[in-house]
Amino acid sequence: MLSSKPVVEIGPLKSRFLSGFSPPDLKVILAAARQRHFAADSVVASQDSPADHLFLLTKGRARFFINTPDGKKVILFWLTPGEIIGATSLLSIPSTYLVSAETLRDSSMLVWDRANLRNLTGRYPRLQENALLLTYDYLAWYVAAHLALVSNTARQRLAGVLICLAHTIGEKVTGGFQFDATNEELAGAANVTVFTASRLLSEWQDNGAVVKHRGKVILRTPERLFLHPV
Repeated sequence: MLSSKPVVEIGPLKSRFLSGFSPPDLKVILAAARQRHFAADSVVASQDSPADHLFLLTKGRARFFINTPDGKKVILFWLTPGEIIGATSLLSIPSTYLVSAETLRDSSMLVWDRANLRNLTGRYPRLQENALLLTYDYLAWYVAAHLALVSNTARQRLAGVLICLAHTIGEKVTGGFQFDATNEELAGAANVTVFTASRLLSEWQDNGAVVKHRGKVILRTPERLFLHPV
């Protein structure tokens, strides 16, 4: 964490968490937050730690992950500006974070502490409704990921991860959409081995579906991800 200061306006960012409020009400909500800057690769929230804060990503990239009992890091959901971290802090009973969150780039976030947040939700119930809508999206993603794990092949799962990342965090470049991801991260997200991920990525690079550089992927033709080699 680099700095912290009060904030009263959010600029051009659009977030469903803050939707549906009049300008005066939005000003009150934002005045209760603080703006914090996190360097890349910073852990913002840790699983099983007290859920004392809610974070709204306003700039940069982040993602959810979880550490298994045997120490394996499992990548879950990538986050873009407008998404929230720590919705558990809205609960009436003090709870802990279910998963961890980390930044992938230098990032900025609005942060509400739990006490102020609970006061705000008493005054503005729409905040809880908006947070519920966002967490519903996260739950829908987890359900889809679980279904893919039990019903899709390794090829289909990894292809789905590439398409999802291109849509969510990809940046338009010549020839496709580029995003940052290592073979290890893609393998973890798709529940395949690193060897399988590397083999499939090499195959897709040969058939023109992707262009792979160190730590970066350009998805060019998604339909080619589902072609089997002859």
